[in-house]
Amino acid sequence: MLTRLSGTQFVLNSDLIERIDATPDTVITLTDGTKYVVADSMTQVVAAVRGFRSEIVALSAMVPPDLEQLFPTPHTAHLAPVTSLPGREAAAERRES
Repeated sequence: MLTRLSGTQFVLNSDLIERIDATPDTVITLTDGTKYVVADSMTQVVAAVRGFRSEIVALSAMVPPDLEQLFPTPHTAHLAPVTSLPGREAAAERRES
């Protein structure tokens, strides 16, 4: 969560940040060229991004290894039994003789 110079807060997708400059205002440039000028310092922005990403890593440790526990399937998929096609057995017998 960042603060505009006007004092309003907003949330920025940190995955889209290309660079952060201090000129002396903090300017965040996204990968698409969009620029945001924020009241937060460069150090605060970097700390916020690190905190967010470390939270994701920490939460990932809580995900059970068996995804079936997270996303149980309502029904079990069954495969059709393997059967011989008509006429194939006769052709196989002719080749053997």
